[in-house]
Amino acid sequence: MSTLKANLRDNLRADFTASLVVFLIAVPLSVGIAVASGVPVELGLVTGIVGGLLTGLLPGSSLQVSGPAAGLTVLVYEAVREYGLRALGVLVLTAGLLQVAMGLLKLGRWFRAISVAVVQGMLAGIGVVLIAGQLYALADADPPAGGLEKLGGLVTLLTDTLASGDAMAAVAVGAGTAAVLALWPRWRQAQRVVPGPLVAVALATAVVALLRLPVDRVQVRGIFDAIQPPGGGDFARLTEFGVLGTVLAFALIASAETLFSAAAVDRLHDGPHTDYDKELIAQGAGNTVCGVLGSLPMTAVIVRSSANVNAGARTKASRVLHGVWMLVFVTLLPWALELIPVAALAGVLVHAGWKLLPGRELGPLWRDHRGEVAVLLTTTTAIVVTNLFEGVIVGLLTAVVKAAWETSHVHIETVTRPDGVIHARVLGNANFLRLPRLLDELDALPRTGYGIELDLSGLRHMDRACRTALLGWAERNAAVRRGDENGDGEATGQVVAV
Repeated sequence: MSTLKANLRDNLRADFTASLVVFLIAVPLSVGIAVASGVPVELGLVTGIVGGLLTGLLPGSSLQVSGPAAGLTVLVYEAVREYGLRALGVLVLTAGLLQVAMGLLKLGRWFRAISVAVVQGMLAGIGVVLIAGQLYALADADPPAGGLEKLGGLVTLLTDTLASGDAMAAVAVGAGTAAVLALWPRWRQAQRVVPGPLVAVALATAVVALLRLPVDRVQVRGIFDAIQPPGGGDFARLTEFGVLGTVLAFALIASAETLFSAAAVDRLHDGPHTDYDKELIAQGAGNTVCGVLGSLPMTAVIVRSSANVNAGARTKASRVLHGVWMLVFVTLLPWALELIPVAALAGVLVHAGWKLLPGRELGPLWRDHRGEVAVLLTTTTAIVVTNLFEGVIVGLLTAVVKAAWETSHVHIETVTRPDGVIHARVLGNANFLRLPRLLDELDALPRTGYGIELDLSGLRHMDRACRTALLGWAERNAAVRRGDENGDGEATGQVVAV
């Protein structure tokens, strides 16, 4: 009994310390993601609180921490701009119910079948659009709507910033914040004690206050004023095709990001591993409550989760406690948020977006799997040019075509028999993607005058297009032989489909 009490005491001490570390990371990230999403900052904190108090209690993953994530920032911003803030609750609530349904149907494991290149391309596309949008926030400027517009307006942003002293001051604050975030991990002892985002935002806030710099600060309305539960009229928007597409995008992307994060977190610790279906249900329950409160959608966040593990967390108590600390902070110290400069939060998100880009991975991937690089770049480009949902769909279709192309290996082996007949055996998987090349190889076979025997028994798979084309090729060549026998031409050989 004494040993059990000692273990419980040690676990509680470790979870308490880890919860404080996660809390200090979660506050600036939640506020920054809310600002980047175009919603009141309180809504990002509400999602973090729900992620801790509700999702943190539910089974699925023991050490993974949930909250608003940078991966959904672009999609949320576009949804709020297109349908309004009041519709956000309906979108998130419906996506949460869809996640619960997918979990109950045991579909969680299928998300592991999604091409890694598509996921990397999705994160890279999000990173590009996120960085482009936050460069405007660095200069206290309003960003354009779409990804291409953001990129296209950077030249104008640069000239306007250089002409404004206030904008240059904001850029200095944001760039300094990003620099601290990039350099802080090199000081390993300090990194273990104080998380980088807290240090970067605190330093930026202190500098702005001491120097009285003319930069924009976070606007706070109060948590209860910011919460806007959806009304009956808002649910009527679900009949719109675009709204349904956004709901599907929320559910699929949030689920994929969560379960990929779970796989990464499981590799960081030796405790119980994630039950994917239960984790999907837990995330769906959290998003359902977030939708009722009209707040941001949630996912499992790799930054908070890895910090939780590295801080020594042992049970799910750490993530629940981090939600308690966030609730206490929002209730008792909301005024502290108004001291934070917007440019500092933009610096945090620029750093977060940069980490989403697959820099070091591209070289080895290009050497070993160039087709994967094509899928990655196609997904990234499609997200920047269109939007997150359509870009991911394009990426998935590209991955499917790539897989179909790679699995359709087909070749022809030829053997000349003693009687002079050429035996041409087709091996592999024959589908319409390889049909033109296959027909070219058949047409290039030599005509010996003794005939060509076409053997299709070595094919593991042959789709209807290939079957029709190959049998047609055989009939046409057989017809030529019959014509030659009637004196209509020179004998070139016959074809027999075996």
